[in-house]
Amino acid sequence: MRFFSTIVAALAVAHGASAVDIQKSIIVSFPSETTDDVVNRAKDDIRKAGGMITHEYQLIKGFAAKAPQKIIETVSAWSAEFHAVIEEDQMVEISKSHDN
Repeated sequence: MRFFSTIVAALAVAHGASAVDIQKSIIVSFPSETTDDVVNRAKDDIRKAGGMITHEYQLIKGFAAKAPQKIIETVSAWSAEFHAVIEEDQMVEISKSHDN
């Protein structure tokens, strides 16, 4: 009976740990006048939380990342002052319209 209780507890802990680490793909962009240190702070915060920068954009001041939800909320809160836009990265398709 004790063995069964230990297994159940271990599974509960494992499930809880995996739920906390759910990563989302995001795009973070800043207005062009934003200083590089602000952008670098956002990237550093994401890396420190276990996320990763997947792409750094050249045409816009921004980057793509995979990051835990908690740090996305944190970066979103402090970067609002700099008018950052944080959105979920997703596939976009262009389809031909069907006129009847």
